[in-house]
Amino acid sequence: MDQDNIKKIVEDIFNHLACKMETCEFNNDGDMLWCSITTPDSRFIIGREGETLRSFTHIVKKILEKQIGEEESQKLTIDVNGYNKKRYDALRATAHMLAERAKYFKSSVDVEPMSPYERRIIHTFLESIPDVTTESAGVGLGRHVVIKYTGN
Repeated sequence: MDQDNIKKIVEDIFNHLACKMETCEFNNDGDMLWCSITTPDSRFIIGREGETLRSFTHIVKKILEKQIGEEESQKLTIDVNGYNKKRYDALRATAHMLAERAKYFKSSVDVEPMSPYERRIIHTFLESIPDVTTESAGVGLGRHVVIKYTGN
């Protein structure tokens, strides 16, 4: 992905919001591209429980989707002042703990309902863990990941 283009899109949105952006850096994590932003106006960008940040990310992805295609735009994660990175690390830790629980008890474990993005993080993280598989179950706001034990 063109990082300069992403940075320009983010800067334009920040300017329209009258928010100040101190830095905008990019890191690759597997197939994901992280756009890490630091700003003194994080409470306006993150919002309550990250709702505004999810919307902000959605808008940037939709703009990118028109320019480069949907599949590539879905690999972008926008992080403001480390908010999403903390959530990402917490989801991975939870997934690891629940996978170990599924192996120990040799049964399936349901994860709390979560967004499609968060479910994708769990599926991606656990696909390389032996003796477990994942699948999504439920509908609407109740959609969640089920971690299944597959060992002998």
